[in-house]
Amino acid sequence: MVRRSLACLAVAAIAGCGHQIGTQGPGPPTKAETRAALIYEANLHQGPEALRAFLADFPKGADLHVHLSGAVYAETFIRDAGEDGLCVDTTTLSFAPPPCTGKPDKDKLIAAKDLSGNITPANQVLYDRLINSFSMRSFVAYAGWSGHDQFFSTFAKFGGLNKSHTGEWVDEVAGRAAAQNEQYLELMETPPFGHAAGIAHAIGWNALLAQADPQAFARFRQELLDRGLRDEVSVDRADVRDAETKRGQLEQCGTAQAAAACGVEIRYIYQVLRGFPPEQVFAQTLLGFETVQASMDAHEKSEGGEGFVGINFVMPEDGFISMRDYTLQMKMVDYLHSVYPRVHITLHAGELAQGLTPTEGLRFHIRQAVELGHAERIGHGVDLMHEDNARGLLTELAQRHIMIEINLSSNEGILGVEGDAHPFPIYRSAHVPVALSTDDEGVSRIDLTHEYVRAALDYGLSYRDLKQLARTGIEHSFLPGASLWTKPDDYRQMVGACRAGFAGEVPSACADFLRDSQKAAAQWELERRFMVFEAKFDYLRSFGVKP
Repeated sequence: MVRRSLACLAVAAIAGCGHQIGTQGPGPPTKAETRAALIYEANLHQGPEALRAFLADFPKGADLHVHLSGAVYAETFIRDAGEDGLCVDTTTLSFAPPPCTGKPDKDKLIAAKDLSGNITPANQVLYDRLINSFSMRSFVAYAGWSGHDQFFSTFAKFGGLNKSHTGEWVDEVAGRAAAQNEQYLELMETPPFGHAAGIAHAIGWNALLAQADPQAFARFRQELLDRGLRDEVSVDRADVRDAETKRGQLEQCGTAQAAAACGVEIRYIYQVLRGFPPEQVFAQTLLGFETVQASMDAHEKSEGGEGFVGINFVMPEDGFISMRDYTLQMKMVDYLHSVYPRVHITLHAGELAQGLTPTEGLRFHIRQAVELGHAERIGHGVDLMHEDNARGLLTELAQRHIMIEINLSSNEGILGVEGDAHPFPIYRSAHVPVALSTDDEGVSRIDLTHEYVRAALDYGLSYRDLKQLARTGIEHSFLPGASLWTKPDDYRQMVGACRAGFAGEVPSACADFLRDSQKAAAQWELERRFMVFEAKFDYLRSFGVKP
């Protein structure tokens, strides 16, 4: 409760603790909602374990900031490495290509299959060490190796796995989401881009491109297209289409034995690797825009184009190239947005903290992501109050309804930022839309329920606050179609024919609207799930509990 009190003090000038201080919520609570809120408060006071049991089945809507490779647990990667015949380097605690014997350092390499079958006392220690190497489990920072170093080092260690496992990984993430009553995910994935990168390196970079000259960008784009960059678009679309097909087979979707995970809708965000030379970053970004545009066009023609819905830049924001070229990269996005204005953009920005970079590097990333990069959502946004004119930036974010993807556990593990040092309550007090997400739940060894528990305890959130977070996630998803709500981030009134008091059944006049809007249909489904969840607490009436 100390954390809760401190969080309240941070926003006391704006609103009382336990009251909605973000964007607009619905009107007076229903009796069912009031009973659910009573149970929530009781579990909140009992502590994190009781609260987790309550929130496990709470409808969470969407997780919009999820890296697929970082969402898979280490145990899965070890099993897959065994199937692929990879080796384990017992010194670096990472995967290595075969053969696993017959080399001078053969005593350092063992077959991964020896760690993916029956674990014996002899190799249990190595198995545990490998899981720790692939994640934040058991990690304690020490001189010269921080949480930031550990977190980002994991991705190279479990690399080299066959892409045929992608569908299995999507199934794992979808299954975990279904178990927590999530209904929608946007998974960040990096499809093949070697062909595009090769063309870019062959053309080369020049001084006009380095100056972000729009005409130079236009010429460079055209030359990349003329040399066959679009040839990789079909490969990239097939990358996620094949994963979805494999996932559907594993979950037996469309059959009587369909897994609950079939009910989790998934779209993909095209990851661009920001830590490489500018010609490669431009080419991969162009490929991303082309791929997302092709997916959108196919969807509009009912040709199964549901795959990619937006782009994002990834890799450590404090990396040398990421910092050196940040403004240049935002200008690349600015130019490509002018060519592909319908492609959605969400950007990692402000995943920084004081001391990680020179203070000058903390002053402009979020603003440039919004004003140059046209970001509709910001991932992390942790260094908010270090930005130039931070209060003005908050006003801009609120007025433009730019949502912040909040990753509490990731921000603590990587940046050491948590509790009152985190800008989460500041965003809420300024009416900036926010939603919780996991970032890399496999690396962090968490899930979305954990993030809801953490937010509730650390920031004194009410039951209605949690519903607000879930609604905001779906509201700011990149699903096509109009919102179910009449005003952005205002959940007090549904549109037109859907406006009648919500009772779970779709009014006949509303059905056409929901058919034409995937977003509105998802929002309606979330409201239905809230109704089902809250109905579970009707038993309180038998104890004389009256709202």
